[in-house]
Amino acid sequence: MKASIVTILLLIISNVFMTVAWYGHLKLQSSGISKNWPLFLVIIFSWGIALLEYCFMIPANRIGFQENGGPYSLFQLKIIQEVISLTVFTILAMFFFSGEKLHWNHVAAFLCLVGAVCFTFLPNK
Repeated sequence: MKASIVTILLLIISNVFMTVAWYGHLKLQSSGISKNWPLFLVIIFSWGIALLEYCFMIPANRIGFQENGGPYSLFQLKIIQEVISLTVFTILAMFFFSGEKLHWNHVAAFLCLVGAVCFTFLPNK
C-alpha cells in the first residue's frame, strides 16, 4: 500500500483514539459512569487511551515524512493531521454527544481548514 494512504489511515485511527481520550470522559461523566471519579483517575484513564493514539500517530508520521521516504513535509503532515482531527471530532461529537449540533460557522471554519490544506500543497518557488 502507498505510504500516503497508510499515513492517512494511521492518522484517522490515531485521531479516533485522541478524540476519545480528550472528550470520551465527558460522555462517561454525563452518562453517570465516571461522575464520581476523582480527576487523577480520569487523567489516568485518558492517558491509557492516549497511549493507543501514540501507537498509531508516531508510525503515521514516520511513514509519511519525506526524510523517511514518505510523501509529506513536516508542515503537510501537521495540516493533514489537523483536518483529520476536526473531521473525526465532528463525526464523533454528532453521534455520541447528542446535544452538539453542527452550525454554518463550523462548516465555514472547516472549509477554511480545507483551504489551508490546499495552500500547503502548492509548489514552493
